[in-house]
Amino acid sequence: MTNTTRRISLAGSALVLALVLLFSLGAAAQNLTRVTIQIDGAAVPYYTPLYIAQELGFFAEEGLDVEFIYGAAADIVRNVAVQNVEFGFPNADSVIAARATGIPVKVVHTTLQHGLGATIFKADNGINEPRDLKGKTVAITSYGSPNYIQLQVLLKNAGLSLDDVNLRIVGTGAIVNALVTDQVDAIVFSMLRTFELRHAGVDVSEWRSDDFLPSFGNVVVTSDAYAQRNPEIVRAFVRGLNKGLQYLIDGNVRAALDVVIPAYTPSYEGSEDYLTDVLNQVYAGYLWQSEDTAANGLGWGNLDRWNESIRVQREYGIIEGSLDAAEFVTNEFLN
Repeated sequence: MTNTTRRISLAGSALVLALVLLFSLGAAAQNLTRVTIQIDGAAVPYYTPLYIAQELGFFAEEGLDVEFIYGAAADIVRNVAVQNVEFGFPNADSVIAARATGIPVKVVHTTLQHGLGATIFKADNGINEPRDLKGKTVAITSYGSPNYIQLQVLLKNAGLSLDDVNLRIVGTGAIVNALVTDQVDAIVFSMLRTFELRHAGVDVSEWRSDDFLPSFGNVVVTSDAYAQRNPEIVRAFVRGLNKGLQYLIDGNVRAALDVVIPAYTPSYEGSEDYLTDVLNQVYAGYLWQSEDTAANGLGWGNLDRWNESIRVQREYGIIEGSLDAAEFVTNEFLN
């Protein structure tokens, strides 16, 4: 390295350091409130609304500096309830299960308006409607998965039962390949796999479980106590998240991914085109928006749909006892 090159390199490093220091001083000067949200699973680009709200300053505009940590859904609701973290982003089923056992968590933003479950099958295998599953081999990942309930409701609505299909348990890592290689005729899994398979050139069709069984994906929760003591912080978080969602819905998914992937999910580098399509078509086009959000705003919780999800979980023995969505799902922080 020449002296000139070394000086340029050092100057560049100094500039980066100065920018980082300037940003840090700016954040401190704003006197931001630090809050933590624990997210279901691991860092993936599908959580871009949260990440971009932090990176573009939408949370900072609301007076917040947000830290992201990760965990299993059941752990998240417990951590939120005892206020180890201020917010959680688990799936809705885990919240219902928690409330049914008395864990005091509250849904303050129904982020994913629909569930991700779907029955997926090849378009050329003679399946055109649910009753065509009779005699077919259908795979789920476990008897404890939400997809098991979704399959039972789908069959019941078609006048069938589990006795009419050959049910197989196939692990999460193998279930899609089981469909591709014709080991099974259909799988009940995530609609993201429909998109993935079509992108890979496999001609598949799907029935979305949400069409016959109201459900939700990830939702924002906090504890009853935290919401009561800190309503303005909860409102600020919801406003910042909605700014992130709206930024993406307004056509900025690719620009957001160019920021989010290097910062949070570098293992997804090179998949920007595919992820742009997924987020635009599946998330912005379906999961984040609904008739309810069109009428009432992003994050709106439809209590009738929540109660129907509760009713089905009770009917199939997932939860016991009485539970009303009005006890733990609120829209008061959306305004």
